[in-house]
Amino acid sequence: MGKYKNSFFYVGVIGGFTTLMYWIVLLGAKLEQGRNVVIPNTGKSQWTEFMDSLVHNLEHPLAILLAQIVTIILVARLFGWICKKIGQPTVIGEIIAGIVLGPSLIGMYFPEFSATLFPTASLGNLQFLSQIGLILFMFVIGMELDLKVLKNKAHDAVVISHASIIIPFALGMGLAYFIYQSFAPLGVQFLSFALFLGIAMSITAFPVLARIVQERGLHKTRLGTVVITCAAADDITAWCLLAAVIAIVKAGSFVSALYIIALAAFYVFVMIKVVRPFLARVGNLHNSRENLSKPIVAIFFVTLIISSYATEVIGIHALFGAFMAGAIMPENVKFRNIFIEKVEDVALVLLLPLFFVFTGLRTEIGLLNELYLWKVTGLIILVAVIGKFIGSAVAAKFVGQNWKDSLTIGALMNTRGLMELVVLNIGYDLGVLTPEIFAMMVIMALVTTFMTGPALDLINWTFKSKQNVVPQEISQINKYKVLVSFGHPERGKSLLRLANSLIRKMNGNAAITALHLSPTNELNHYNIAQYEKESFGPIVKESENLNQKITTLFKASSDIDSDITELANRGDYDLLLVGVGQSIFEGSLLGKILGFTTRIINPEKIINQVTGKESLFDNSPFDERTRIILSKSDVPVGILIDKNFSNTDKVFIPIFSETDTFLVKFAQKLINNSEAQITLLDVSGQLKNNVELKEKIRAIEQTAPNYISVQNERIVDKEFLCDQGLMIVSIDSWKKLVDSKSIWLSDIPSTLIVKE
Repeated sequence: MGKYKNSFFYVGVIGGFTTLMYWIVLLGAKLEQGRNVVIPNTGKSQWTEFMDSLVHNLEHPLAILLAQIVTIILVARLFGWICKKIGQPTVIGEIIAGIVLGPSLIGMYFPEFSATLFPTASLGNLQFLSQIGLILFMFVIGMELDLKVLKNKAHDAVVISHASIIIPFALGMGLAYFIYQSFAPLGVQFLSFALFLGIAMSITAFPVLARIVQERGLHKTRLGTVVITCAAADDITAWCLLAAVIAIVKAGSFVSALYIIALAAFYVFVMIKVVRPFLARVGNLHNSRENLSKPIVAIFFVTLIISSYATEVIGIHALFGAFMAGAIMPENVKFRNIFIEKVEDVALVLLLPLFFVFTGLRTEIGLLNELYLWKVTGLIILVAVIGKFIGSAVAAKFVGQNWKDSLTIGALMNTRGLMELVVLNIGYDLGVLTPEIFAMMVIMALVTTFMTGPALDLINWTFKSKQNVVPQEISQINKYKVLVSFGHPERGKSLLRLANSLIRKMNGNAAITALHLSPTNELNHYNIAQYEKESFGPIVKESENLNQKITTLFKASSDIDSDITELANRGDYDLLLVGVGQSIFEGSLLGKILGFTTRIINPEKIINQVTGKESLFDNSPFDERTRIILSKSDVPVGILIDKNFSNTDKVFIPIFSETDTFLVKFAQKLINNSEAQITLLDVSGQLKNNVELKEKIRAIEQTAPNYISVQNERIVDKEFLCDQGLMIVSIDSWKKLVDSKSIWLSDIPSTLIVKE
């Protein structure tokens, strides 16, 4: 009876109080007498009234805004993913997504759909929400700037950076002289038009540049440090110039703008001398997640909002205030990382795509309907590239860089990306840019950002120097080299213990390299050093416990699978070790067979099986990443199924076919280096019929008697399997075990699946 107590209570409470409410409604209806209550009668059927109500709800401003956000995020993610796959920054895809959803494509070919999803009356809401996203984004950009780097290495960088601003700025103003009469809006002064064209030509996208530097592994090199410092100096200078340009445009003349500039200078003084010391003290007292309470977070967000409000009122745009607020945040790296994580996901994933699409809705490429207009667009691109690319390269060469590094700096500084769109939208809002020139400049931003990757590849090819991502001390070893590639540190520790078991007593004639690649979109320039330290911390500690020297490699990557195999192949490693954890089995039938039970269903597995992409056990337990690594790798690969792997004291190796005999060399290494007890399981009688293999086993027995044994049983009892520390099996034999749904699978220990 006790087990039904809650059910009786639930039914009693819900039923009783529902009855009470119904009774109150009946009594209340009697109170309507004499109050002239009129029930409206529209003459429409209930279904028609329901449909009218539904249409009304769909046309509500909030419903339209939510539909716009969902559409924008999905389309932006799709195009960003496509660009990532072809080796381009995701920001290009997001910009293209905006153009596709705007009048240039959807608006042109599906005008009714475009008018329904993006009605003119709704664009104001979209604009304000996108501006909030930009404010948060500029706040993050300010926080990511490492001002200490500017102090320590500013001399050459400032020369290059300022040259990369003044040269394209001057060329932009020169271009404005020739196109002013044809393309400047009526009533706009030449000075305003020329200044905006100049600042648009001289901007560099610091975030995109930093991501490219990370992806190409340049962040730890002298060149990477120089170019990041140049971009940081460029960012600060360009935003200060933009604030001055906005002041001049709004004031109408340079003399009138001096009042705005003076007020802006006072604002900067207060932020640096008053607000910054206060925030530094607060940040030092609350620099961990535990004591960074909501009231403390509120202090910093209020500072951001007040700073943005102040610069908007002064007349130099709210974005400069957001940038300044980020720049004066406490310099404590840990604090900034925590705050960046709080802001970045909302700003980049949710709100920033709204800005791209809003820009796309303004960009009407269809306006460029004459050959002459496309010639002008080409001229704008040419001036932009000459000014920024060539200008930066010449300045870098002048301060002592070689030609390869100078051209690399030029190519990177020519990246414009999102920052260019910010400038263009400000110009458009101020009425300085016409729709035609706005579209031309957006195309220029796309082209100059898109060309960065190919330009860098061409420079490397021209100078015949491909970056060596394999450390020199590793490449010089000519005996046995193991590359351990890990994602989660705990899995990396298991892989390191396994690698150590294979080479422990090789007296310096072997080496282990620990590799960790991280998706580019999870990193930023500011926290990359700390992230690397945290990722390798447990691995380094484990290597010290094992007394095993290791080399660590860290890289931000947009294509992790390809980068792992490229590094393994170029490094000429003898073995690549990767891991798959228990999570890959969870929710699948194979997981139940292997003993990993959970109620969570793996949706990717189900989709792949329904669509026929993979059969029930095809290639199990390998996910897509592991399959790519297996297909692209030219070196032997070992995949560790980690079931709390600890040691190789007892190892068994099943031999299913003649092709499995290569596994004996792993047995020999484990015996020689870690004194493992090896059991060879002759499942199909291959060992007794193979003379060469029998000789190899006899040779092992002579040098290390009692360390290797051969069993002929086809059925292995559970007690034997549970007593083993590791099973080593070839990839073909593993597939046979899985296809046959072998009863072994539920009891096997940690397993190393090897592809020779």
